[in-house]
Amino acid sequence: MASITRFHVGPRLSETAVHNGTVYLAGQVPDDTTQDIRGQTAQVLGMVDRLLAEAGSDKSRILMTQIFLADITDITAMNEVWDAWIPAGNTPPRATVQAKMANAAYKIEIVVTAAQA
Repeated sequence: MASITRFHVGPRLSETAVHNGTVYLAGQVPDDTTQDIRGQTAQVLGMVDRLLAEAGSDKSRILMTQIFLADITDITAMNEVWDAWIPAGNTPPRATVQAKMANAAYKIEIVVTAAQA
């Protein structure tokens, strides 16, 4: 039976779990909620970069992304940051929806599944 490796384990969730070469990230939210959607998106994508690297992966290996926006009208600005971040030719399947956030100051939350390198 394949083992499961977890990173940053807390009482409620782990930030990352790895099983059979697949990396699963918890939903990532911004630390600095005073920023606009562009700033919050850049923060979250930076967190994704760090967590994937820690698990032996990177953004070119993303298998699936789910993006939750507090206000769907922010999608154009969010996409500008996303498009500059994601490697050309490696755009993953993605869903983007409007959702009520756990913290009203969050404008975005991103969930990523990736393959290990």
